[in-house]
Amino acid sequence: MIINRRRFLACTAGAIGAGILPKLSLASNRTDTPLHGLSAFGDLKYPKDFSHFEYTSPEAPKGGTFNFQPSYWFFNQNTQTFNTLNSFVRRGDAPPRIEMCFDSLVVDAHDEADAVYCHLAESVEISADGNRFTFKIRDIARWHDGTAITAEDVAFSYLTLKEQGHPQFSLPLGPLVEAVVVDPLTITLVFDGTQSAQDILFNASVPIISKAWYSTHEFDSSTLTPPLTSGPYKVGRFDAGSFIEYERVDDYWAKDLGTAKGINHFQTIHIDFYQERLAAFEAFKKGDITFRQEFTSKRWATEYEFPAVQDGRVIKALFEDEKRPGMQAWCLNLRRERFQDRRVRDAIAQCFDFEWTNTNLFYGIYERSQSIFSGSQYQATGKPDAAQTALLEELATEHELPAGVFDDAYIQPPSDGSGRDRNKLRAASQLLNEAGWKTDDDGFLRNEKGETLDVEFLIRASVFERIYGPYVETMRAVGINASLRLVDPAQYQARTSSFDFDMVGLALGWTPTPTSSSLDGVLGSKSAQLEGSRNWPGISDPLIDAIISKIGAAKTRESHESAMVVLDRVLRLRREWIPNWTSANHRVAYWDIFGFAEKKPDYFWPVEALWWVDKEKAAKLGKG
Repeated sequence: MIINRRRFLACTAGAIGAGILPKLSLASNRTDTPLHGLSAFGDLKYPKDFSHFEYTSPEAPKGGTFNFQPSYWFFNQNTQTFNTLNSFVRRGDAPPRIEMCFDSLVVDAHDEADAVYCHLAESVEISADGNRFTFKIRDIARWHDGTAITAEDVAFSYLTLKEQGHPQFSLPLGPLVEAVVVDPLTITLVFDGTQSAQDILFNASVPIISKAWYSTHEFDSSTLTPPLTSGPYKVGRFDAGSFIEYERVDDYWAKDLGTAKGINHFQTIHIDFYQERLAAFEAFKKGDITFRQEFTSKRWATEYEFPAVQDGRVIKALFEDEKRPGMQAWCLNLRRERFQDRRVRDAIAQCFDFEWTNTNLFYGIYERSQSIFSGSQYQATGKPDAAQTALLEELATEHELPAGVFDDAYIQPPSDGSGRDRNKLRAASQLLNEAGWKTDDDGFLRNEKGETLDVEFLIRASVFERIYGPYVETMRAVGINASLRLVDPAQYQARTSSFDFDMVGLALGWTPTPTSSSLDGVLGSKSAQLEGSRNWPGISDPLIDAIISKIGAAKTRESHESAMVVLDRVLRLRREWIPNWTSANHRVAYWDIFGFAEKKPDYFWPVEALWWVDKEKAAKLGKG
């Protein structure tokens, strides 16, 4: 049974001379005291009026161009093409990093697990019941046309994104009841009491859009007209589907704030779009792209011996991954009846030979992933501890738990590395037979209706044919009518957004402290039929919803972590998401023209915001 609870947000107001601020009790935050930051569990590292985040570089020079291909994206963005500059709706393919053009009430600290600090807002007050958040907007805040950013803009932004925005906005903004304009620079966001502490951090961080601009433009349209923005960058030159440039705003209104100082050094951020990874790699070799994260293991192992690497003009390096859970997994679409039986999903998972793939195709650089929260404290190990056991027992009073949940955390069985492990294939065949699939005279599996077990694996780049081809052949060896379907990037976006696929893979990074709304967007019933969400399998189960509710209701980091580990235990046994492989490092190559701080932040690594052009280095390579 899911019970609505009031979820209070623990915050700290700051302490003079403090390096690490003390953790305040929940009661001490029910005071309508102006606060300079928010944290889900009461921890803030930086005091009020701090000069800059420790991981930034205020003395770094400004200027130069950063040419790169983004490795992560949000909302409806596409790294291979674009046909709209509207990134905040489901429709169309938007370019990555357009969010840099917008400001928000608060911004994240990348060296804290779940802290945000006032940015567009100068302070926030929380009501005694924890449901009303009153933000005071800075009187210096300006749109790029020089007009003031007002409470009317903020109210319009929140209500519009809740009603018409991409599911990554509309889902977490579900508990928002109203946005009350108190005066031109004061806005109160009112929630219904079902919001979680972690969700408030996201809700306070949504982009603020111009009410005046959208009075003459449709919010949900696909358009190549650059919107009015207020952030450190604005849209510059672009050619739809080919390239886009973001130009640094030299008179950016927030440039002297602690939340903005020491970042955004590049004058121009240039993104080229390539439908195939090989073309992007060739552009990097020529120096048209100057920074690259490599996601193709074969290329990393065998193709970085070109002249610019050998003579030191290009640096090849490993950077440690962030301390946040990562997900790389496949899913089968449960909206197709043939995939609703867990045994079928399990059998398809058994057909993948990671050990052979890692040795023969990945050059041994990956590890087998067992969790969609890989690399974090949320991965289950061994048997449940006392706190996890207590939560499972509580859940068991209302829900049926999967068999084995009180045993050691499920680990996908390794293969013998042959590529055709007979024991695993035999196990897969047995699972399929138990699920009612029998082999016909042609060697295909059929159900009692005579239908074949079809699995079309949807991919968007030809590089995946090399990886998934052997997997598909193994599935066919046990009687599954498996195939690969390569589509262009726009079609891939459209088909995954509308859940038009059998099997597909997804890689994403969770926030360091995953929120209930982000989990709902990938795992919860709320998003199962919501087109544009990342709930690609179509998971809709009261047990998962109940665990997510427990995560959202957590009052301490310890209880949050316990509930997250319980979620991991359950998901591993259910197989809606099938984890595949992971790496502990970023594989990076870059032309030696950059400066950067030696230590990267622990929880997020936006290179385009943190690095800069070293003019002396750039001049030596003729890139000054």
